[in-house]
Amino acid sequence: MNSMNSGALLITFTHVYKPERSNKFMLHMLHKGEIKQAIIVRSDLEMSKGKTVAQGAHASLMSFFEAERTDRGITKKWLEQGEKKIVLKTENEESLVKLYNAFKYKKVPCALVADAGLTELPPGTKTALGVGPWMSEELDDITGRLKLL
Repeated sequence: MNSMNSGALLITFTHVYKPERSNKFMLHMLHKGEIKQAIIVRSDLEMSKGKTVAQGAHASLMSFFEAERTDRGITKKWLEQGEKKIVLKTENEESLVKLYNAFKYKKVPCALVADAGLTELPPGTKTALGVGPWMSEELDDITGRLKLL
């Protein structure tokens, strides 16, 4: 008579949800709403077009990696949906940092870009903010007043 070996059951979780958000809410948002990424650039800096694009690219990648660490399900869906992005502007460093703090407070993945200072700007200049990818509704709550770049 053959006996079956009972093996260990391995369960892995690929989605990480914030404790203050219920799984039911997150599933609803994933199925209902769209997902996008916001890139916010300071308009008071006199950066060349190339420098502006580079800072936006840094913001996009850095915030993607933050979102990936927070919830892989959201980033996966965003990639499948075509990687929707919106590029906005804000007036100065103070407003950029306020936006960053607002997103951090709401536990939305984001990344603040500080320039290395090798070309046009002094080292440490805060140039851009990347947010998400995340649920559009949550981004719009904070960025709704901003204008397109």
